[in-house]
Amino acid sequence: MSYPEKYKYAKSHEWLNIDGETGIVGITDYAQSSLGDIVFVELPKVGQQIEAGSTFGSVESVKAVSDLYSPATGTVTEINEALNSAPETINTAANDTWLIKLTLTNTDDANALLSATDYEKFVSEETGH
Repeated sequence: MSYPEKYKYAKSHEWLNIDGETGIVGITDYAQSSLGDIVFVELPKVGQQIEAGSTFGSVESVKAVSDLYSPATGTVTEINEALNSAPETINTAANDTWLIKLTLTNTDDANALLSATDYEKFVSEETGH
């Protein structure tokens, strides 16, 4: 599995791509492969305030429902509406499929996250591979 170098990663398996004051959030390839076929995504409302580490929605697969945790603090400016009718897009392109966009309150939140290399190490330790 590949993890884009420009992203930062949370141990809860979300990625964060910072573009100026905007944080773009998705789930990692590891997360989608662990979940299996994704059938539903619950996302927050635009305008909602989200704290780093707090739950902002969930992903439902044929196996389980998993909470989504925000890797950064901010205000939701956009949600990926396309996932309402095609949640399986996450399975085919986890690194390219964003869930929410935030106006970041503090871009320093990213400093607490893992680099691609460190995330890969973390996943290896977690899975024993």
